[in-house]
Amino acid sequence: MGGVDDNEPPLKRVRVPTVESGSLLKNSPFSEPVISLGGPMARPLASEGKEDIIGSKGVIKKVEFVRIITKALYSLGYERSGAALEDESGIYLHSSVVNLFRKQVLDGYWDESLVTLRKIDHLDENILKSASFLILEQKFFELLGKNRIIDAVKMLRSEITPLGIKRERVHELSGCIVSSSKLALLGFANVGTETANSRMKLLEELQKLFPPTVMIPERRLEHLVEQALNVQRDACYFHNSLDSTLSLYTDHQCGKEQIPSQTTQVLFGHHDEVWFLQFSNNGKYLASSSSDGSVIIWEVHEDGRISLKHKLTGHDKPVIMVAWRPDDCQLLSCGMEEVVRRWDVISGECLHVYEKSGLGLISCAWFPDGKQLLCGVTDQNISLWDLDGKELESWKGLRATRTSDIAVTKDGKWIISMCRETAISLLDREAKREHLIEEEQTITTFSLSKHDKFLLVNLLNQEIHLWSIVGEPMLIAKYKGHKRSRLVIRSCFGGYEQAFVASGSEDSQVYIWHRAGGDLIRALPGHAGAVNCVSWNPSNHHMLASASDDHTIRVWGLNRVNLKRKDAGYHCNGVVHQCNGNRK
Repeated sequence: MGGVDDNEPPLKRVRVPTVESGSLLKNSPFSEPVISLGGPMARPLASEGKEDIIGSKGVIKKVEFVRIITKALYSLGYERSGAALEDESGIYLHSSVVNLFRKQVLDGYWDESLVTLRKIDHLDENILKSASFLILEQKFFELLGKNRIIDAVKMLRSEITPLGIKRERVHELSGCIVSSSKLALLGFANVGTETANSRMKLLEELQKLFPPTVMIPERRLEHLVEQALNVQRDACYFHNSLDSTLSLYTDHQCGKEQIPSQTTQVLFGHHDEVWFLQFSNNGKYLASSSSDGSVIIWEVHEDGRISLKHKLTGHDKPVIMVAWRPDDCQLLSCGMEEVVRRWDVISGECLHVYEKSGLGLISCAWFPDGKQLLCGVTDQNISLWDLDGKELESWKGLRATRTSDIAVTKDGKWIISMCRETAISLLDREAKREHLIEEEQTITTFSLSKHDKFLLVNLLNQEIHLWSIVGEPMLIAKYKGHKRSRLVIRSCFGGYEQAFVASGSEDSQVYIWHRAGGDLIRALPGHAGAVNCVSWNPSNHHMLASASDDHTIRVWGLNRVNLKRKDAGYHCNGVVHQCNGNRK
């Protein structure tokens, strides 16, 4: 199979002039003999015990290995090298029968290709019928492209229909005879002018039908290498670097130095405790809110420096949270049992104030379209508003407390909110169904993951629970170590593929755990008061920010002293910088 058992002399084998085997070398300018370079690099591959097995583990079949390399060489356009490998190894990418079949398909010898198809080993009747259908379908479309309508009708009736498969497709083909516009719908509008391309696509479709021993799948070597790199990356416990750092030259392994652990900047701008902060979705801004009633929009520069862009005032009470619009052009801020304000990020202008007479708002969230917003109300309802402040809907759902988080999944399907002291509701309003996350302890806050797969739940008993919310909610991990006794402490996902969990703590430290393993990785000292909230930059895996009762925000980055290699695009000299809140 694939040339292994074929004893025909190599010089008689047909090489098809395609991307992977365009090697009719007698017509090539590179037809001179291939000269061995000699030395260790030219020696045959070492085998372990048997000549047909290579590698130290004894699991790699030499024939498969060589054929896959040959396939890759042809795919990369190295036709002479592919041909030389075949000739020198005596292991051929395809058998002579398969080579002949490929050439007949590319040359449009349809009847001959159907005969040769029957000579290819290891093809059962179902494969033969499906492959014949594809070949005849191509022939049909090419006849239509040449305006040979009568011939196309005849072959549809006498060759395609008798196969007895894909009756719906046969009906579609007959429709193409009546209406040429249906050719475009079936993807064959240019079959007459792009014959070579359409025949190559036909070969690719045929290849998908055949066993891989007959025709090796496209990009097989690339797939195997990518798979190996993915396995190494997934096995790397501290992986927090870009995929560009993966290399074929060495096995991949990150250390703790890839986790933000060093203060790179301290931001001063609030005059009281900083209760909340959140990076924008694109990572270019950071918004913070304080018990002093102010909101600050900070700008994240390309070099990692952060400076004050706008200080927003107007709330009469402490601002307990902010929420970025999905496109990051606007920001919501929610006062404690007060109002929600909508701000323009570029100008800093307050665009609208949302309020309910006699009641206070205690949380806010955007709908994915950015045209509606949700607010938690002190009467334990959830209100849905449009941008102009019109209340569109209101329903029971919240508990009255200092804070009551709300989140909406990116498809707008699920609304997540606290419905009891110990329960979180996942409500599908359209389907009128609800899932519950029920805890034994009082829930203080929660955080939704980027891809809406997980929910971090902070509890009164100094634990953080990780729930899977795909399908029925399931508790999958617990994180311990941080301190919480009287304050609202928030946590977040972060790092590469959100592989880590970070949290504030009342002992003035930032805590970081491995999301899947649950192990505590870092405890970061530096603040002089309780750390209320943390946020990980979604576009810079090496940037973490924390908000504290000490009136400051700390920005954490990599420890450049111990870092052995640097990620492209991030530069820091390891010195702590301070920003006093003055606009730059």
